[in-house]
Amino acid sequence: MAHVLADLLEANPSIAGVKDENGLRMALRSDCRIIFVLFGDVLNIGNIVRKVKEYGKLCCINVDLIEGFSSKDVVIQFLKQHTQADGILSSKAAMIKAAKAAGFITIHRFFIIDSFSYHNLGKQIEISRPDYVEIMPGWPKVISWVVNSIHTPVIAGGLVCEKGDALEALRAGAKAISSTNPIVWSLN
Repeated sequence: MAHVLADLLEANPSIAGVKDENGLRMALRSDCRIIFVLFGDVLNIGNIVRKVKEYGKLCCINVDLIEGFSSKDVVIQFLKQHTQADGILSSKAAMIKAAKAAGFITIHRFFIIDSFSYHNLGKQIEISRPDYVEIMPGWPKVISWVVNSIHTPVIAGGLVCEKGDALEALRAGAKAISSTNPIVWSLN
């Protein structure tokens, strides 16, 4: 399944991050083939995923941001049984590990806020074995450090607010850009 994500990113390295219904509507009409769902709750997540799939887009859910979910493996099983989600995002290694075991595409999110979080990256990746890592903030200097220190493909996310920022992050080695800003969704 990760190869499908890689193929889509090769064709268009922009990922639409959506944090509300309005963002979802805009993302569904965009050229982005991949949507990161960053909102919802246990009652509506199935319908959100269904909408994304109806538009033929790949859907990844950030399980850390869904109301009513906990940081337990049962959340992964629930999503596998009750949605058509393609992938899981989380900042928790155990959730990524469980999602990978369940057959989801996995994106491990990292907030690089200091040298400790940067140096801890390798240990966390060793535990989770994700398909991709998302580095936040997606600043080019941070992206280049990470790309040069790990072997897992990198997505730049967080504070990538303009097309210029996105293009610089891609030049720094990111395979894709994740943004909630529609301006960044089209890199043409």
